[in-house]
Amino acid sequence: MSKTQTSLSFSDMALPSAVLEQLNAMGFETPTPIQQQSIPALLEGNDVLGEAQTGTGKTAAFGLPALAKIDPSLKQTQVLVVTPTRELAIQVAEALEGFSKQMRGVGVATVYGGAAFGPQVKALKQGTSIVVGTPGRLIDLLNKNVLQLDGLKVAVLDEADEMLNMGFIEDIETILKGVPETAQRALFSATMPNAIRKLAKTFLNKPLNIQIEAVAREKATIKQKAWKVQGMTKMTALTRLLEVTPYQRALIFVRTRQDTMDVAELLQRSGFKASPLSGDLNQAQREQTVSQLRSGHIEILVATDVVARGLDVPEITHVINYDLPSDTESYVHRIGRTGRAGRSGEAILFFRAKERHLLRHYERLTNAPVEFFEVPNANQLSQHRQQQLLEKLQASMQADNAHADSDKLKKLLGQWLESDELSAEDLALALLTEQHKQRPLFLKEDRPVREMRNDRPGRNERGDKRKPRAERGGRAADIDFDTYKIQVGKEHGARPGDIVGAIANEASMDSKYIGQIQLFDNHSLVQLPKGMPKDVMHVLKKARVRQQPMGLELSDEQVKRAPRPPRDRDARGPKRRQAGKGAARRFN
Repeated sequence: MSKTQTSLSFSDMALPSAVLEQLNAMGFETPTPIQQQSIPALLEGNDVLGEAQTGTGKTAAFGLPALAKIDPSLKQTQVLVVTPTRELAIQVAEALEGFSKQMRGVGVATVYGGAAFGPQVKALKQGTSIVVGTPGRLIDLLNKNVLQLDGLKVAVLDEADEMLNMGFIEDIETILKGVPETAQRALFSATMPNAIRKLAKTFLNKPLNIQIEAVAREKATIKQKAWKVQGMTKMTALTRLLEVTPYQRALIFVRTRQDTMDVAELLQRSGFKASPLSGDLNQAQREQTVSQLRSGHIEILVATDVVARGLDVPEITHVINYDLPSDTESYVHRIGRTGRAGRSGEAILFFRAKERHLLRHYERLTNAPVEFFEVPNANQLSQHRQQQLLEKLQASMQADNAHADSDKLKKLLGQWLESDELSAEDLALALLTEQHKQRPLFLKEDRPVREMRNDRPGRNERGDKRKPRAERGGRAADIDFDTYKIQVGKEHGARPGDIVGAIANEASMDSKYIGQIQLFDNHSLVQLPKGMPKDVMHVLKKARVRQQPMGLELSDEQVKRAPRPPRDRDARGPKRRQAGKGAARRFN
């Protein structure tokens, strides 16, 4: 284990000038311990076996020296980074794109399963310098001879222990066998089980072993609260929470740069002082945005993990995890943006049923409980607005006595009342009506966009066994549908299941409220309930299927029901039994 160089800065390292300039623009000053040790070792040509917790800066630890090895004039894959999950692949790719922003000719391609091959193949054929991907998709591309590793200079395995836990060890071995002997190799992992050490011994050449001791965590003083996404969209829940929560400054974490702009735009439309903090901003714009947050011109920032790195604004009282992070360590870094300078803070999580298990990891990591809560319903929000207005009027009455024009206003009011055209009640009701037009005091009852269900498979809300499917019905009855057109079709690799999944997840809509779907080459038609809320429509317009924006819009076309294939009565029974067993394996 090498000795920590606490005084080393990025400028002391032999990094390309374009990279150093970009680091300075991004506000990177002091390397983390894993960066202080790994970057010089990799720049010197050593293979590295790094052991450090997630969230300690490993992406820059291998990414910065990898950029130094790239020759932009060569249109071929020169750096390969393998990650266990799609979310981490996207996060690493975004970080590398940021670091290489001032390096002309250096591109980053992200490849992972569940997305169409077409765009990924196109990016690789153009000769992108860096490829970040998941094991399964990388092997598919290797087998198709689309991904060429002949010119590879650096190969990195990130979060190796997670790949082991997910059963990718054989895939990793297959990928590493295709890496040229001349290529530099680096393996990073939070833990070092025997299987990972064996892998390193087999594929790394006399690696420098770098270990960063885990930082002991004190019990968190930040209150953590979680809401299960159900009954309304996440966007509706977010606006309601912000309306009833007495925050000073709030930081909202989302998954992608596009999400920062979409969520910030919707908040601005709802009257909130919100702004995105994305990787598209240069350093001057970033500093201006943070300065506006401190001064109060902006009260809410919507950001990704990468750009919020190092953000230190003591006035941030609330951190909202609109999207959960790809790893538990990033969660700790997120909530650490609040409760600073001895102040109290609150961290709020939006989670779906399949993400519930992550809450236990957060509790263990922070040594503090996560409490469950409910977002205010329409009636509760109406009462809150009414109370807020009453308190505002009472405060205004007390302040009016000292107002310079208070005597004139009282005289004007007396003249109106003496005219016999308006009573005091009529006048008060008219003013209250105007206020109601601007900000409704009585909200319409919530219209569920997703059916409430118990998380346990095979049980309904009361804990009873589910009724047979024939009694439950596949699609909700008595629904009037409109036909919508989306800009995703067969040429994008889309399937009906992809469309249903995207709509159900993004709009928190039960699939039974999604009607017929018809696929065409460049677009598709889908039936959705009449009277879709505007915020849901906006979310679905930006949602993606196979990495393609849906661009949802009403259509005059009609969905044609696909003809059913003829039934084979002799095979009907066995097929149904087999399908039932398959469903049990998938959902239980």
